[in-house]
Formats: sequence, structure tokens, C-alpha cells
Amino acid sequence: MNKKLLIGTGVALSLLFSPISQAFAAEPTTGERKQVDNIAHRGATGYAPENTVAGFDLAVDMKADYIEIDVQRSKDGELVVIHDTSVDRTTDGTGKVGDLTFNYLRSLDAGSWKGEQFAGEPIPTFEEILDRYHGKVGILIELKAPELYPGIEEQVADKIKERNLDKPQNEKIIIQSFNFESMKTMDQLLPNVPIGVLTSNRADTTAEALQEFSAYADWFNPSYGIVTKELVNQVHSLGMQIGSWTVRSQDAADFLFEMDVDAIITDYPDYVDPRN
Repeated sequence: MNKKLLIGTGVALSLLFSPISQAFAAEPTTGERKQVDNIAHRGATGYAPENTVAGFDLAVDMKADYIEIDVQRSKDGELVVIHDTSVDRTTDGTGKVGDLTFNYLRSLDAGSWKGEQFAGEPIPTFEEILDRYHGKVGILIELKAPELYPGIEEQVADKIKERNLDKPQNEKIIIQSFNFESMKTMDQLLPNVPIGVLTSNRADTTAEALQEFSAYADWFNPSYGIVTKELVNQVHSLGMQIGSWTVRSQDAADFLFEMDVDAIITDYPDYVDPRN
């Protein structure tokens, strides 16, 4: 489904880039920042363990607009929130997520590596995160390595539909992945939920690639190392929004503000807070 028809004509493009249009696109007053979505990457990861309730709660406290979560699946079919395809880095366990039962995954300590005060933080389930945070903060859902989990798209879509989060008025759910075929599937399953594509590859920033993405994606989300003002303008001209990752310094955040992106995905929500 092409969601981008409103800006699809040559007339719109010519107006967008005309000197008259640019003249009226006034720069923000000195000292002001453009309003962007502040997306807490795996929660407030700079301060708390990633992909845990502690990290997500802190992100909410820090007034993030969204939390970003990573979804995978246990050996026995439970959707869980963890970034790496193995548990070795962020827990006291070992093994690949897809080879481990939910009971084993749930028994792991996913917090102590970040600090003693986080000892005992468990790996959350996808449903727990939806139930705890929907209506309180936006949720950017990344399907992590969905090619490892056949059918995960349908499973995620079912959990979202069960909570009526697939309705047009609920615009605080976004689904993204580096796997473009998976996102085409999600667009078909949840046509009213915004879809994002993730990349760090400059080959995905060509006019042809962006045009193809715009047929099913609402967001184009590149690593900040490949963001340019020209790319931002191209993405906007196709009716998509652009969110960039992962900000871990104030300089990186300031750069993305200057590029006029629509969202900044950051380990440190305070770097993106307009009040700072």
C-alpha cells in the first residue's frame, strides 16, 4: 500500500524546492530548536540497563516521546524484549535467544551488568511492555532479526490488534526493522500503523531506493553518519519522516537538529530535551 500519495506529484516537488517555498520556510529563532520526537533507545540506556522496565520507566520520567524496544522470540514461542540475538552481553546467561525457553530467559539477571542497583531486572515480554506503556509514551517496536523467527510478524500484529493499537487514532506505535521484506509484511498486516526502515548503508539512500521504501514505509531511519540535509529533503519530498540513531553525545544531537530530522533516537533523552 502506498501511503505517500499526497506529496507524489511533480508540482508538489517543484514547490517544495522552489526559492519562494524556501524563503517562507523561516529558520527557527536563534536559541530555539525544531520540535523533534525524542526516542529513548532501548530506554534511557545511558543511565539504566537497556530493554528493561527500569530503563523504560526512566525514559518516561525524562519525558521521552517514545521508547524504542527490540522484539525477539523464545524457543517456546514467547515474544521477549532484548537487543542481541544472544543473551551473553546483557545478562548472566549464555546462548541464543531463539534456542532458550521463556522460563530460562525470565530467570536471567538483565540489570546487574549496568550497576548493582539494577540487580534482578528481568527480560520483559512484549506484552508486558505494551500493557505497561501504551497510552503513557509512544512505542517504537523494532523486529530484531525477524528472519530468525518465521511468523513473528503475524505474532506481533496479533498482540497489537488485541489491544486495539492498530487503529488510526493511535499514532504512538511505530514498527521498524533492518529487514525490508519483514516491513512490507507488517505494512500488509497493520496498514494503519506507521512502518519504518532502518539502515546504515548509503546504497539505501539513492533516489531509487527511497522511492521503493516510500511505497510501504512512513519512516526512513538511517544511522546519523549518513545523514545529510539533501537526504532529509529527499525523504521529506517522498512523504516520509526521518529519524536517526544512535545519539550518544550532545554534538551528535545538535548535528541532527541542524539537519532538520523528525526524530532523534538516543541513549540519553536529556540530550534531545528542548528545555536543556
